[in-house]
Amino acid sequence: MLSLQIFEVRYLDLIKRCQQQQLPFGVAWIKEGSEVQVPGQVPSLHSVGCMAHIREFEQLQPTFYRVVCQGGLRFELHDVQPGPYGVWQGSVSYLPQDPEVELPASLQAHADRLGKVIASAQKQGVIDKLPIFAPYLLDQCGWLANRYAEALPITAEPKLKLLSEQDPLKRMQEVSLLLQELE
Repeated sequence: MLSLQIFEVRYLDLIKRCQQQQLPFGVAWIKEGSEVQVPGQVPSLHSVGCMAHIREFEQLQPTFYRVVCQGGLRFELHDVQPGPYGVWQGSVSYLPQDPEVELPASLQAHADRLGKVIASAQKQGVIDKLPIFAPYLLDQCGWLANRYAEALPITAEPKLKLLSEQDPLKRMQEVSLLLQELE
């Protein structure tokens, strides 16, 4: 889940168009530079990103939107250039979707922990407050690893490395190691 507050002119049109046409947009982390335009500064982007699908859209003021997005296909970014009004554009190669890799018994405790959080939120009627969208694929390495990776209190570089890992089992094993370090 990605929650955004949109106020820059360059993104207002993009988000409104994507919302009206029900189109996703690409998101990539900034490697160097600032997300807010600074004259004379050209940010560089990481080469891996993902598509973002708008799940909630709220226009709080004419030039201020609140959106909640769900991540989609991962991609590798090529030929990035500033487009009209400063919105970055590039071509992408979509990375393969995660194969369905069943969670091994040795990692089941992590699924149980997240499952309890989801069940508790459902019971309390606050499931919409969790940064997780259904379906809940607690038995799948890729899905479970991605949910933990999104929530782990780690910096952008290790998080990006983790989310870029192509092997769902390896990604989940790395998440497990990080969780052990945090305990």
